[in-house]
Amino acid sequence: MYKLLLRPLLFLFDPEKVHYFTFSMVRFLSKIPFFPNIFKSVYEVQDSRLEREVFGLKFKNPVGLAAGFDKDAKLYQELSNFGFGFIEIGTLTPKPQSGNPKKRLFRLKADQAIINRMGFNNGGVAEAVTRLKKNKGVLIGGNIGKNKVTPNEEAVEDYKLCFDALFDHVDYFVVNVSSPNTPGLRELQDKEPLTALLNTLQEKNNKKQKPKPILLKIAPDLTNEQLLDIITIISDSKIAGVIATNTTIDRSTLTTTGDVIKEAGGLSGKPLTNRATEVIRFLATKSNHAFPIIGVGGIHSAQDAIDKLDAGASLVQLYTGFIYEGPQLIKEINKKILQEH
Repeated sequence: MYKLLLRPLLFLFDPEKVHYFTFSMVRFLSKIPFFPNIFKSVYEVQDSRLEREVFGLKFKNPVGLAAGFDKDAKLYQELSNFGFGFIEIGTLTPKPQSGNPKKRLFRLKADQAIINRMGFNNGGVAEAVTRLKKNKGVLIGGNIGKNKVTPNEEAVEDYKLCFDALFDHVDYFVVNVSSPNTPGLRELQDKEPLTALLNTLQEKNNKKQKPKPILLKIAPDLTNEQLLDIITIISDSKIAGVIATNTTIDRSTLTTTGDVIKEAGGLSGKPLTNRATEVIRFLATKSNHAFPIIGVGGIHSAQDAIDKLDAGASLVQLYTGFIYEGPQLIKEINKKILQEH
């Protein structure tokens, strides 16, 4: 129904407006008695064989929603009814920011892809915490970043502020230094600043009575040498794992033509499928499976998810595939996992 009826209609309109409209509709429907249970009965696959224990957390299934969809933790409870095993909110910054000027979200339908340059638009970490206090059992990841106006030399302070504010309200953290949409942010992926950032956060974490897993989200555009550095940094800082991958700045595999492919921003969706899987396999193989990997990037079918799990991912996340394929994709992935894993 989604792909035949809803998607063609939604895709007639501006993608950012559609995003907020869809949010409103899901929230509205979820307030109608019995509708949350209807969503669950249609999309959720309940089976103890789907459960995974990863970095000390128990996931009811290995399919999560990637950061960027529910930036401000406004809809995590309702979205969990579509069968996700976990929801990652953010990217959150210490202070609210409006993000980059519109228009900043573009569909590439021929490639089943999206270009976005949202720029960490969010209401700030304090607002999100207020909503997270109402959580009723959803496993939550907190994706954190820095404000655009914060210079890189002071970026650590922004991450520390977000870490402290979210600590009691999320199950794991994701350090986002790989978005291409905040000027200079990717420079923090270089070995020296990244090591300093992760060590600082891990030191704060280790002082807690019950430390939380900290993961690093990396770009798909890193070279093999840089990926080897990532393995070393994870080993040295002793963080819990990696999310591979964020969006790409590469446009070389696109079939779409015209000015839209020249738009600045990160590309997500099907063009990222193979590269994200390659990065997962490289990290898993070269590290000898030393740390868990959450695989994300171009998962548009159940087989795409299986490929990432076979390459070395412990869990997977959806974003663009969820938009193009609809919530049925979550169910299809979980069913295929039961068949093959």
